[in-house]
Amino acid sequence: MKNSVLCYIEKDEKYLMLYRNKKKNDVNGGKWIGVGGKLEENESPDEALLREVKEETGLTLTSYRFRGIITFVSDTWEGEYMYLYTAEGFDGEIIECNEGELSWIDKSSVLDLPTWEGDRIFLTRLLDNDPEPMFIKLTYEGDDLVSAVEG
Repeated sequence: MKNSVLCYIEKDEKYLMLYRNKKKNDVNGGKWIGVGGKLEENESPDEALLREVKEETGLTLTSYRFRGIITFVSDTWEGEYMYLYTAEGFDGEIIECNEGELSWIDKSSVLDLPTWEGDRIFLTRLLDNDPEPMFIKLTYEGDDLVSAVEG
């Protein structure tokens, strides 16, 4: 299982989201997601979060919150433990991302975007400002969500 981080940066009732449209053979191609990526060797989730956000957005996080662990199981790609975060404090200016287009999306419109079906589960809890840490296992067959178990 690989380990990754995902962050939804908040400002003015909007999330900074990434429309994945620049990489070939991108499992997330054509979908909107938060920003993040894989942990490197000997890197903690917090260290990966700060590095990935800086690389993909140009922003330096100054205030962020761990929101939970999402476990992805699939019959077509490697399993993944994803550390989920939100962030409200940051410095810097947004840069162009080599993985897709970054846009500030009104929170009221987030669930209208093309996303992974399982992402809608944790996005709904984030949008509801659920204070409890999330522990969710999502099982996919191809692109279809076949099971979602919240712990």
